[in-house]
Amino acid sequence: MIGSDMIAHLLDEDVAGGDVTTDALGFGHRAGEMLFKARGPMVVAGIGVARKMMAGLDVALYAADGDRVEAGTLLLRAHGPAAELHLVWKASQTLMEVLGGIATATADVVAAARAANPAIRVATTRKTVPGARRLSQLAVRAGGGIIHRAGLGETVLVFAEHRAFLPDWSLARLSEHLRLAQPEKAIGIEVDTLDEGKAAADAGFDVIQLERFSPDDVARLAAYVAGRTPRPRLGAAGGVHPDNAGAYARAGADLIVTSWPYTAKPRDVSVTLRPLG
Repeated sequence: MIGSDMIAHLLDEDVAGGDVTTDALGFGHRAGEMLFKARGPMVVAGIGVARKMMAGLDVALYAADGDRVEAGTLLLRAHGPAAELHLVWKASQTLMEVLGGIATATADVVAAARAANPAIRVATTRKTVPGARRLSQLAVRAGGGIIHRAGLGETVLVFAEHRAFLPDWSLARLSEHLRLAQPEKAIGIEVDTLDEGKAAADAGFDVIQLERFSPDDVARLAAYVAGRTPRPRLGAAGGVHPDNAGAYARAGADLIVTSWPYTAKPRDVSVTLRPLG
């Protein structure tokens, strides 16, 4: 949920000092309208947040988060005093462009993975720009993805960096300890070799995250755990993008874990401001 405090923060850098250009030119009181259009194909994200940023203006939305639109599609129309239009113009445009890039990239990974396995899910990591996580994850959901971990308090996931402090603990001891310490949560671990993946499965981990495995090794581990009850869920992680997501899905991964969408190029949103009357 994007609350009023975050909306104020999104505008503060531009709005806090006022708009000296519009003030100096003296047309801020005049009525105007602002149109947002997609310059190219994109998945829309952040349009609801943009609307909240335009509080006080009369705003009509012609698309919603998650819509895939073509070039030239009208996304949003706002009208009101020119001074208010100019205050929110650039911040809301940039927000929709950046989030649209993340959403479109997520949708591309989802499409590639589901072409091979319609049941697979694409989850993005917490590797976001600090302070921008809620917005980035909003865009991921708009693109059809899910959130791997919203934060450290959400799931149990053991990394090598944790195991370095417990060098004498076997994977079985780790699993047993965590099951007792956090009985209501699924227990996950990241591994980077096939042998470790097999050992994690034997130790009873619920989720095994396969860091930079080849699709062939994913397939080997999927075969190793096939038929188990319960069967650990396998997440292919590290370096997954639209060009290889299908190979991991075909190999038997239950989940694609990726931060790739966060580095996507923003999608272009054109803005037209013009006077009314």
